[in-house]
Amino acid sequence: MEIILKEDVLNLGFKDDIVNVKNGYGRNFLIPQGKAILATTSEKKILSENIKQKAFKEKKIIDNANSLAKKILKTQIKIKSKAGAGDKLFGSVNASDFSKVLKNAGFEIEKNQITLPGKTIKRLGKYEASIRLHREVVVNHDFEIISE
Repeated sequence: MEIILKEDVLNLGFKDDIVNVKNGYGRNFLIPQGKAILATTSEKKILSENIKQKAFKEKKIIDNANSLAKKILKTQIKIKSKAGAGDKLFGSVNASDFSKVLKNAGFEIEKNQITLPGKTIKRLGKYEASIRLHREVVVNHDFEIISE
């Protein structure tokens, strides 16, 4: 089932994205909650017109997101965590921990904008996180988990 999102939905997409979901999820949750509408041809035409009108405003937002991405890429991120034998962590590192490190570095990035490999990391080492600042601006940032 193809739907148009009316607001940001975690792990699905951002506002005005056209996404495919299972029929039950669309009909029983997204559409009744007002988070989405059915993507008919007329709704797609209306959406494309709205996107054309927003294009100028979006350009400024995208430029800001790109400049933020460049600043984020210049920062080196190391997350300290307690580790035991064999480089295994006590607990795990997740998007929330990554968000806190970015916040300490001066960047206000929400945890739902960050995707880590496997959602949680349970070993020391170097990894790559994906940070989605805008629907068109995604930054892949290398980071390292080190022992305290």
